[in-house]
Amino acid sequence: MNEEIKPRIIISKCIEFDNCRYNGQIITSNEVKEFKDFIEFIPICPEVEIGLGIPRDPIRVVYKNNQYNLLQPKTGKNVTKEMIDFSHNFLENHDDIDGLILKNRSPSCGLKEVKVYPGSENVAPIANRAGFFGQKVLDKYPYLAIEDEGRLRNPTIREHFLRKIFIFAKFREVKKQKSISSLIQFHTENKFLLMTYNQSKLKQLGRIVALAKKSPISNVLSNYESLLHQAFNRSPRCTSNINILLHSFGYISNDLSNGEKTFFLNEIERYRQAKTSLASIISILKSWIIRFNEPYLKQQSFFSPYPEQLVHAENIDSCKNRDYWQ
Repeated sequence: MNEEIKPRIIISKCIEFDNCRYNGQIITSNEVKEFKDFIEFIPICPEVEIGLGIPRDPIRVVYKNNQYNLLQPKTGKNVTKEMIDFSHNFLENHDDIDGLILKNRSPSCGLKEVKVYPGSENVAPIANRAGFFGQKVLDKYPYLAIEDEGRLRNPTIREHFLRKIFIFAKFREVKKQKSISSLIQFHTENKFLLMTYNQSKLKQLGRIVALAKKSPISNVLSNYESLLHQAFNRSPRCTSNINILLHSFGYISNDLSNGEKTFFLNEIERYRQAKTSLASIISILKSWIIRFNEPYLKQQSFFSPYPEQLVHAENIDSCKNRDYWQ
């Protein structure tokens, strides 16, 4: 892949960027630390932006009289309008992004599991929902890669997030070039990756590319982008990964010894049983692609969907943990 392309990601500023939590602290995230050299981050703290300061008295989501409000119990402030206005204005000016990483359970940035209270007093929560900024994000960008820093510790979620933000970033470059040849190249290079995610959408995308010369390029790119987002709506099942691994294996199996074939098929079974990682098996295939100089496989992004430095071969991204973390 083109190492120069960096996804543009909005991130809660308190995660590895600034001591701006309500208590003046910062959130550590090994994943975000690792991503910094490869992602263009746009840090933001909605609570600071609406004037709550650092440190500050905590805020909470309160549901009362059939409506949600964002209150600061100690001071009695109602900052609902300020947060809604900020969220709207900020997000309207940031359309050209590929994903977001937000602080989990935050009354402003949380994507879910944000406690909802019946009042400002010291009472037990009555429900969970997204925070005010987090909900606006989910409403505006239902198709983007959106995660909190806690979920990114799971290897399956991390893998899906990275694949998604880098392919969206690459498509942003295609949109800038506004050429059919760039779209054809993009589609060709990402065919196996798309096949892993959604074969039905892959066929529809292929038809758009095949008929691209019959419509204005702006319409073609818009239609392609919409389907691309739908194709990456959820992480692929383990069986889909295995199908692509075996499909790729078919391109080079005739050049392998019987021992190498047996070894590879055993590794596939170990992956199915959560005893090895997807990255480890891809590494085996990549070594054979280089060895036999297989031209079609060499161009497939499935084997390098994001920078090599972010690959964690030791992580078990397996059949047994994949479907749980959707």
